[in-house]
Amino acid sequence: SPTEIVETAMQEDVALIGLSLLSGAHKLLLKQVTDLLRERGATDIIVVAGGAIPASDVPGLKAMGVAAVFTPGTPSQSILDTLAALLEARQQAV
Repeated sequence: SPTEIVETAMQEDVALIGLSLLSGAHKLLLKQVTDLLRERGATDIIVVAGGAIPASDVPGLKAMGVAAVFTPGTPSQSILDTLAALLEARQQAV
């Protein structure tokens, strides 16, 4: 559940949460995760998503705080480069 994801992320002091969503519930679940992170003052935890997410949903997901969205066919190197850049930016901000 989104609550368990956020609680575990905070307990383990993670830098990034990556969710792979194939169910079509990506907007609801990602909103719940980003809202919970905000409510708990954990906005330093980066959220990224991947899976069967329509391109038309990406702007809304980014507006709610999802840092990156990886759709099917995204090259692995592109994912790695994006994650490295996000983590480096987070490290510099700390």
